[in-house]
Amino acid sequence: MKKTIQFLSFTAVLSALIIGCSTEDIRNISGPNGGEVTPPETTEVIPVDINIDGFDFMEKMQGHWVGNNLVINDEYPFFAWDYRAISPSHTFGIHEGGSAGNLLTSFFVTNFKGKRTIMARNGGLLNGIYRTSYFVLDKVENRNNGRYYRLVDAIGGDGIMYMELRFPNSTDSLYFNSYTSGLGNRLPNRHMTFKGKRMHLELAETAATATGYPQNIVDTGLDFANGFNTDYLYVKEGLTEANSATFLAVQETNNIFELAPQSGDPYIITDHPQLGYLQVDIERGTIPTNQSLLLFLSRDPFTDANGYFTSNLGAYNTALHYPILSIEENQFLMTYMHPGTYYVTVVADTDGDFSISEGDITHTQRMITIEPLGEQQITIDNITIQN
Repeated sequence: MKKTIQFLSFTAVLSALIIGCSTEDIRNISGPNGGEVTPPETTEVIPVDINIDGFDFMEKMQGHWVGNNLVINDEYPFFAWDYRAISPSHTFGIHEGGSAGNLLTSFFVTNFKGKRTIMARNGGLLNGIYRTSYFVLDKVENRNNGRYYRLVDAIGGDGIMYMELRFPNSTDSLYFNSYTSGLGNRLPNRHMTFKGKRMHLELAETAATATGYPQNIVDTGLDFANGFNTDYLYVKEGLTEANSATFLAVQETNNIFELAPQSGDPYIITDHPQLGYLQVDIERGTIPTNQSLLLFLSRDPFTDANGYFTSNLGAYNTALHYPILSIEENQFLMTYMHPGTYYVTVVADTDGDFSISEGDITHTQRMITIEPLGEQQITIDNITIQN
């Protein structure tokens, strides 16, 4: 029986969440009007005071959320966010961290406009483009269909971009939508709808215990009581001041450690506590250099002791990261890694369907442990088992 587990490609999701633009639109972010930009209608951003309501979001958000994702009009049957605490007041989730790119959204307690509130930090790296935007909680509502939270661009409000999250009553479910306008090129419209279930609770519980999460305190480096340094905010061509709490940097090489400080982002990859790195080196053996490789990091093993894909379909729901390597790429740096013990699986995608299926070639189980702030390396050199 053919086993097919379809995973979502990185490029589709990042292009949808990274302000809703194509790569060229981001490089020339003002759009086709030659710099003539009509400022969008924006609303005053009024933060929610979590000393009154809304702090419960921090407890609700943590977890390994597994479900499906609708990106524009394309639906992908598998997607996962791995939200775990990295401090007493900061929960962090990333999709497909690594050398080819990454997409993250984290949530943290802060001070902003005279209130104790919650912010989100959303960003990504793709093809030499680094972008990070900051959102602030401006709505908390009890609805008939669950608890609702909205976070809007911290400068431009919902006229620029926003995200909304809903937790249905009495369930471990999450609905997560994002809306973008290309930084004011149009009215915001929906780019992503994620629907998922909270699974593998011990991942988040272990992190919460280790960090004392959640607490209503502010981390060093994440206090925005004085707002943002306007010298570093991205200003669109045609405007005289920033209309978004966005930081942007572009260069030819896809190096997050160079791009992050160039952007002026007030909180960059090296500022994060707990998170580490995993360097995966691959020796292809007889696998052709033009053969696409799929890379998986998971809680449970995808292969059995002999190297064949496991018949336990539940194991595939434990995928935490799942990048597709570029043609001829033989190494991958996974960044923003939560501490823990994982299985690393490399799959030669023989039929090119970007999924685990009959005929694909893989290897026996390989395990790796990442310590807090750890830098680990693993070599996969036995990709020989054809399923």
